[in-house]
Amino acid sequence: MLSGGLRAAAIGLLSVLLCCQLSYAQAAARFDLAGPRVDVRVTRGDKTLPIAAVPNLKPGDKLWLFADLPRTQSAHYLLVAAFLRGTTNPPPDKWFFKFETWNKKVREEGVTITVPDDAQQALLFLAPETGGDFATLRSAVQGRPGIFVRASQDLSEAGFEEARIEKYLDSIKQVPPGDPKALQEHSTLLARTLNLKPNQDCFSRPADQQYNCLTQTGTQTLLDDGHGQTVASLLTNGSASDFINAASYTTMAGGGIYSAYVGAVVDLVRLTSNLHTAQYQYIPAIAFPQAEQMNLRLNTPPSFHNPKSVIVIGLPSIQNAVPPPLRASNAKHVTCLLQPAVTLPVEGAPLVFSTGFAHDLVLHVNGGAPRPDIPLTADPFKGGLVVNLQPERKPLPMPSGDDGNSKKQADTTSSGPKQPTDPGAPKTPVTGTITGFWGFDPFTGPTLPLQDIPGANWKLATDSVLIAGRDNPLTLTSTGTACIDSITFERGTGREAEAQWKHSDKPNVVDVTLSLKSVDPGNIHLDVHQYGGTQTAAVTAQTYSEPARLDALTFHAGDTAATLTGTNLDQVRKLTLNNLVFTPIGDPALVPAQVGATQHGQRLTLSLPESTQTPDVHSGDHLTAHVSLRDGRTLSLPITVDAPRPSVTLLNRSISQPSSSPIHLANPEDLPVTQKLTFSLHSSSPFPRDGKIEIANADESLNANLTVSSGLVLQNSHTLLGTFDPLKTFGTSAFGPVRLRAVAPDGTAGDWISLATLVRLPTLQDIHCPSDPAAACTLNGSDLYLVDSVAPDSGFTNPVAVPEGFVGGSLSVPRPPKSGFYLKLRDEPEAANMVTMPIQIQRVPPPPAAVAPPPTPAPAVADPPPASTSPTPAPATPSPAPPPDHQAP
Repeated sequence: MLSGGLRAAAIGLLSVLLCCQLSYAQAAARFDLAGPRVDVRVTRGDKTLPIAAVPNLKPGDKLWLFADLPRTQSAHYLLVAAFLRGTTNPPPDKWFFKFETWNKKVREEGVTITVPDDAQQALLFLAPETGGDFATLRSAVQGRPGIFVRASQDLSEAGFEEARIEKYLDSIKQVPPGDPKALQEHSTLLARTLNLKPNQDCFSRPADQQYNCLTQTGTQTLLDDGHGQTVASLLTNGSASDFINAASYTTMAGGGIYSAYVGAVVDLVRLTSNLHTAQYQYIPAIAFPQAEQMNLRLNTPPSFHNPKSVIVIGLPSIQNAVPPPLRASNAKHVTCLLQPAVTLPVEGAPLVFSTGFAHDLVLHVNGGAPRPDIPLTADPFKGGLVVNLQPERKPLPMPSGDDGNSKKQADTTSSGPKQPTDPGAPKTPVTGTITGFWGFDPFTGPTLPLQDIPGANWKLATDSVLIAGRDNPLTLTSTGTACIDSITFERGTGREAEAQWKHSDKPNVVDVTLSLKSVDPGNIHLDVHQYGGTQTAAVTAQTYSEPARLDALTFHAGDTAATLTGTNLDQVRKLTLNNLVFTPIGDPALVPAQVGATQHGQRLTLSLPESTQTPDVHSGDHLTAHVSLRDGRTLSLPITVDAPRPSVTLLNRSISQPSSSPIHLANPEDLPVTQKLTFSLHSSSPFPRDGKIEIANADESLNANLTVSSGLVLQNSHTLLGTFDPLKTFGTSAFGPVRLRAVAPDGTAGDWISLATLVRLPTLQDIHCPSDPAAACTLNGSDLYLVDSVAPDSGFTNPVAVPEGFVGGSLSVPRPPKSGFYLKLRDEPEAANMVTMPIQIQRVPPPPAAVAPPPTPAPAVADPPPASTSPTPAPATPSPAPPPDHQAP
């Protein structure tokens, strides 16, 4: 990028050249208008190439020109070829060639011209026919040659850059839709080979938006390195790329708009001349060569009114060839020639991949078995030169003269010594040299390391130690590692798994990662699959158990159990301390399931047999623990015996029954959550005033602490009185066994002891029974979901179960005896609790008395006397039902 002063100078120069209004220049910022087509072939000596394969011209070259205009072309165009010789040396009249494209011979056969001696630049003009056209155009070029030299240079560089971007856009379309991984991978390869910098922010977008982001306006940023810049520097004798970059940020160049098309070259030549009757404006055209066709794109619509538009077309510069500076992308990378698809990763010359200048490329193999040269094709999508499996092409013949490049290529094409057929035998390293043509001139590219036979003598590096139960890195060595297809291994019960691998920075070494999380210690077999159809190479390795690491052993005086912390403690078989043997709690096969995670790694509890007396050790004793592992190893660990853990015993407790409930709890351990619990404890050692009593349920999801300032009273130094309100402390959802333990001021906790079982009681209001002894009764109340089942006897021979999630206010139960009935609570389903409450008997009222039917009327007679009817007797009123009897239980 230019500095401030240089940028200002470039912008000033551009504004002088453009001489056009702001609005017009902004509209002309993009080269997206299809222009005419001009066909060009170049002949040098006895060889002819299409213009797409010619990076440079030389004096004496013959140019065949053909303006491929439609047969219906109504406006006559004059094709003018002009040669320049610098900014301060106007060209002579004889360096201008005029051809009337509407002429039948020119239209059918084209024309041929020769590049004159001392020429440096070449331009083509397509000018509308008008009076004095050729003379006016020649006069304009001779009068201001520097402007047209600049136009030639800038059009050439813009064509190089545009070719790179167009190649990127065409290649990225090959990525399968919706594959962001492939899109990023191939975009990286394209950026490397074409020296472009895609917008990395695109890859943070959703997958369906990444492609559009990479190919939309403003997503490509040109780099100023590579072969394109090398050629441009020779064209301009300066940093023309900086000029273009500066112009692309000016308002006159479209306000910095940069699309898939180069927007930097905006009306590079815009001249006005009033000689004779010709009035011309000069508009640039960027050429997109395909074989001999120069397909033109314009940024300004041509005008056939005064001033008429002259299309300016740049031709390759007239200079010596600049061979492409190809280099290996990774100098240590070895390419396997046995792969089905082989790509040589090279970079540094983007024009090799974006133009047709490099052609007839081959790979000459140095060393190994003699073989013909391998044709290559430049493919930026795959990131390098791809081995072409098409039939061999006939390259151009080498020049007969003494040429350094020719001699170098001749040296590299000689056959190397024949290699031994045994793949395990020592051999000379095989390399490959890239050769080909850059236009008319041969060139020699980099020499790359190759591998043409499968690797042999596979073995495990001596420093690789495999541990079962985790991911393991290891290294494999061989006579050659470039032809690996895959590496597999058996992972438990004969299942084959894929191993992750990559080539090491060291030659003939490959780094492998094995996931051995489900593999037991023992032998493991790795299979190395290679290209070339050879037999799989097998490597056997030994896997070991992760060695146990002992961090600490915690043992309190007076205890019969110890706690070991560390890692891989499932290998511990026993622990010996002061001739006492501690073993893991439970079945040794279940030890891994008993290992608890801590901030130190793992925790394992070991205990003495139940018949063993308390060890005779004291606080502060320094001992050595010997830990025996299952594989026969023994580890030693020094420890210091800790002070005895706090210990309390339950002396007494007071659990009162709720006076308002008819339920009599059968289990003396049951504590209704609505009742307070008062208990007393005895401490084996003086209880510190800053100690506490911890109360919790079995899983410690409910937890509370009693201290001397809250719920705890010291009767003396060894006796404590505690008050516990479960409803206030734990809430209405508390149930199940609760326990307590003493906790020292330093956090050391004693053993848990049982305290009570929390139960929740339903509210029972009344029970109604009909007078029929065989009928069921109705139990009314609230919170009946707390009832598990109801039965008339303590043996629960005919229980009524309360369904889970019951929300009703009454239950249908069997008729209980006068002595009461029984229920089991959902919080304590083992105990049969007696319920005593009065049973209300509901008597059924007698049916109502029968009503006499009305009398039958007499038959009608003539002139009857007035009828006399008697009133209908009133129905009998049933006696009110007697009130229900109350039976006391």
